[in-house]
Amino acid sequence: MSKKIEVCLTPALIDLYDIEDSIVVVIDILRATSSITYGIENGAEAIIPVANVEDCLKYADKGYLLAAERNGEVVNGYDFGNSPFSYTKEKVGGKTIVLTTTNGTKALHLANKRAYQVVIGAFLNLDSLCDYLQSQNKNVLLLCAGWKDQFNLEDTLFAGAVVNKLRKNFEHFDDSSVAAEDLYLLAKDDLRKYLHKSSHSNRLAELNIEDDVVFCLQLNTCSAIPVLEGERLVKLK
Repeated sequence: MSKKIEVCLTPALIDLYDIEDSIVVVIDILRATSSITYGIENGAEAIIPVANVEDCLKYADKGYLLAAERNGEVVNGYDFGNSPFSYTKEKVGGKTIVLTTTNGTKALHLANKRAYQVVIGAFLNLDSLCDYLQSQNKNVLLLCAGWKDQFNLEDTLFAGAVVNKLRKNFEHFDDSSVAAEDLYLLAKDDLRKYLHKSSHSNRLAELNIEDDVVFCLQLNTCSAIPVLEGERLVKLK
């Protein structure tokens, strides 16, 4: 089988792709998939992504941690949002977290409707993710969560990094993959400097969470690959 990689630049385009036999990598670098990866790395038992803030409340009596973010900020009344610094071993070890975010959890739900498998990608687990994708005899769709169904730079740069690492192992690439890889090659020597151009980076800067941005751009600090099993994200065995 000749394997292909495609990049879906926004969840609004996912219906254009045949993903029934594909591993879909959901990407929301700032910050949902980075925080999910870090949380699973740090021993979270599971992370349950839900679409709406109200959906979190359905789990309130189960003893789970409830995490809700909208427009970059923690929703009032919830344990935390999607800052990676909330997903330390001390806070999430052995715990189940119910999470809703502006972009990432929406992308997860869209992928889960049709994909063969859904996994989580971040710069934090880039190498382990690529090793896994290379080992599977499956097509890959890199799904960028974007910003409210629009294109964004940081997710596309990560998609480009994956394409760049896997180029020798896959035979077919779409134009979105080519463009994403070209952007990554432009930016890779200083991702943070390049992302100063991005709208979401500027939004987060206004919230005074530059430390989060820098954290999410670290390479290969985690080996865990979160995988969606039913409604729960758990560590890929």
